[in-house]
Amino acid sequence: MSEASPAPENPVKETVDAFHYGRFHVVQPKGVGHRSGMDAMLLASLVGGDGPMRVADLGAGAGAAGLAVAARIEKAQVLLVERSPLMAAFARKSLALDENAPFAGRVSVLEADVTLTGRARVAAGLADDDHDHVIMNPPFNDAADRRAPDALKAAAHAMEDDLFERWIRTAGAILRPGGQLSLIARPQSIAEIIAACGRRFGGIEITPIHPRAGESALRILVTAIKGSRARLNLRMPLVMHDGPGHAFSPFVNDLNNGRASYARLSRP
Repeated sequence: MSEASPAPENPVKETVDAFHYGRFHVVQPKGVGHRSGMDAMLLASLVGGDGPMRVADLGAGAGAAGLAVAARIEKAQVLLVERSPLMAAFARKSLALDENAPFAGRVSVLEADVTLTGRARVAAGLADDDHDHVIMNPPFNDAADRRAPDALKAAAHAMEDDLFERWIRTAGAILRPGGQLSLIARPQSIAEIIAACGRRFGGIEITPIHPRAGESALRILVTAIKGSRARLNLRMPLVMHDGPGHAFSPFVNDLNNGRASYARLSRP
């Protein structure tokens, strides 16, 4: 990780962080806003396949998850959707890095609110039935836990009322029939996520992520298929650390570093 000097017109300090063993880099704010890490990489691993595909990353921040998809899948066209002008600017800085040149032409940034509906959403650039995959890492901390003095960071982490309903509604609108929704969240949000999927999505697959065997899950990975009527499937847990140290288990390490994707058990 290297620290870059901010431009005079932007007083926010920033870092340039390498992911996937240097396959791509992300410019991120230092001290303000949301900084991406393993959650974003696990989210990106939910997108599989090697053919042409259109992927929308909702609430993309500086773009880490979407860039991870573009770096791993050579034919993926990725749209980074971010409401915050500051974070969208960081995503554009990331695309301008020489290290990201091999795939930057397949990635674009859209500054828009993912909760827009109907004509307002389409006018903002999120058309109906336009994507094969939608990925999202919504703000999933309870609003009562919002203690960050940084307002941008608080907004990026604190869950608002009906958040999953509004975000998943947009995903359902912009995905083509049979397209895949993928998200990462806290286990406490399972009921809200299932309710938001409603009749829009089926074939829901939920994978709990545990720090170690015998410890409670800290995250869940969720995928669902637009228009599917398949039943919900609770998958075998992923255990991050299987030894005494802090090293990731081999499979989780591969997911985190773009060497593998986490394939669904069932297909549309």
